Amino acid sequence: MAYAYQNQRRICVPVPQFFVDLRSPIPPAGFFPGSFPVVNANPSFPHPAPPVQVLVPNTRPVIASGRYFWNPAFFIRMEEERNRSLHQFMVEQGLVPSQEEELKRKYAIEQLKEIVQVWVKKVAWQRRLPKNEIARAGATILTYGSYGLGVHGPESDIDALCVGPAFATITEDFFIVLHNMLQSRPEVSEIHCVKNAKVPLMRFKFNGISIDLPYAQLSVLSVPENVDLSNPFFLHRIDETSLRSLSGVHANMRILQLVPNLGNFQSMLRCIKLWAKRRGVYSHLLGFLGGIHLAILAAFICQRHPTLSVSALISIFFDTFSHWPWPMPVILQDGLIPFREVPDCRSFMPIRMPCRPYDWCNSNITSSTFNKIRTELLRGHAIMSRDLTRPDFEWSSLFDPFPYTQRYARFARIFLSAPDDDELRDWVGWVKSRFRSLLLKLEELQGFCDPNPMEFVEHDVAEPNTVFYWGLSSNGRSSIDVDSLKEEFMKSVDNGDQGSGCRLELTIVNSQQLPKNAQFDCVSERDSKAYWRIPDYRRPRQPVYSQHLPHYCVGYVSNNRVEHPNDGG
Repeated sequence: MAYAYQNQRRICVPVPQFFVDLRSPIPPAGFFPGSFPVVNANPSFPHPAPPVQVLVPNTRPVIASGRYFWNPAFFIRMEEERNRSLHQFMVEQGLVPSQEEELKRKYAIEQLKEIVQVWVKKVAWQRRLPKNEIARAGATILTYGSYGLGVHGPESDIDALCVGPAFATITEDFFIVLHNMLQSRPEVSEIHCVKNAKVPLMRFKFNGISIDLPYAQLSVLSVPENVDLSNPFFLHRIDETSLRSLSGVHANMRILQLVPNLGNFQSMLRCIKLWAKRRGVYSHLLGFLGGIHLAILAAFICQRHPTLSVSALISIFFDTFSHWPWPMPVILQDGLIPFREVPDCRSFMPIRMPCRPYDWCNSNITSSTFNKIRTELLRGHAIMSRDLTRPDFEWSSLFDPFPYTQRYARFARIFLSAPDDDELRDWVGWVKSRFRSLLLKLEELQGFCDPNPMEFVEHDVAEPNTVFYWGLSSNGRSSIDVDSLKEEFMKSVDNGDQGSGCRLELTIVNSQQLPKNAQFDCVSERDSKAYWRIPDYRRPRQPVYSQHLPHYCVGYVSNNRVEHPNDGG
């Protein structure tokens, strides 16, 4: 047992295998290197005093005469140098968008706000509302996700929520009228409606920036530009779809309110997301961690260590969650709702949303992906814990791409193709949304499967294609009945809507059969998202007329695609 002294008060600090004498002055929490765990003072000591945090190294220090005395100035310099090198690494990796890129995103949001203002007044006119109500009608755009948290990268998309009034419906006014207006804009391209998702949305590019735009309908006649969604007045009597659409904005709001140091949280989360992508554990659809999971985990660490530096927070992140007693849930403390509900017993890593109704984050984590996540967390902890006293810490070693070709001798090859790029995008998105069933089956057959989130292209194939390679355990079956495996998987994939030209191949290949030109151990930083419905473009287009102006055509519908008779209708 080691002892720390503050104003002659002795604090017990359990340190294995050696004794340390930490004498006054005790340096303030926050200057220690990231691999120092925080130990809270025992509040039961006889003399009342404010809580004290003491940090001690995990590894054995240099011991002189059985005692170890620290040099506060040395540790301060070392921590400052670590943070400088981390900042330099973030700049070199392009984790922070340039000012030009930021202005481009800001302009896109401002333009969307102007468009929805015109849109909502047009809808009010179609509803034959009084002129004074048309003039007061309003809608707005709220950002969330990585952009809303301020942790987006140069290639990140924007998650933006369109919030409209009670008279603007999602079916006619959002997916047809607003769609028409967006499609008529020269800045908008690749617009696509995703209607059958749990959170229906439009997906498009605005001046090359990918934007996901769901819709929430509030029970008010006008939505202020800076609407406060924490006000219960705006949440009264809204439908279930709108409530789900609002969940991302609510989660962002609470996280930003609960973290004590926003700048440190943002820098930390940028690094953690890069680590997850490089190590192949960032993909909600493939059973790994998603953006909201990492945001809550990072906020959890920041809440508990408000004064520590970014490098120290990253170290404690790996130390904490590599040893976390899963499935004990991770819950941000907000001082409002005590924890009572027990998460689903099938959940490997339960993480609670920080906003009402306090549901658990959606998770596709399986036994295989959970073990991969834990292994990578332990690796990160081991890297952060070594060379404690070296200021020239090599941050790049933490973010080395996962070596798939060195780790696995066999792979499950999933080849997807379609007649053109638009249909391929839809086809790939739909199949990815069904990947969990295939992953579970491969786990059953092989004991372990590592679904690499990276998407590859076979350039020697004429038709547009996307290929996935999933690592298989060397201890599993030497042979797999691929035909029956594919047949069973296609039962969950086939929804009757995919075009006749869409194709799926499932084969088992050795590492020597992998394409030589594919960079398997490099990672693209661009996120890919699923599409939930496959349109059949051969169906005839049908005009859609306003419910309130029977002879007014608001657009044409062709199974998930909308075309308009004139610019803006």
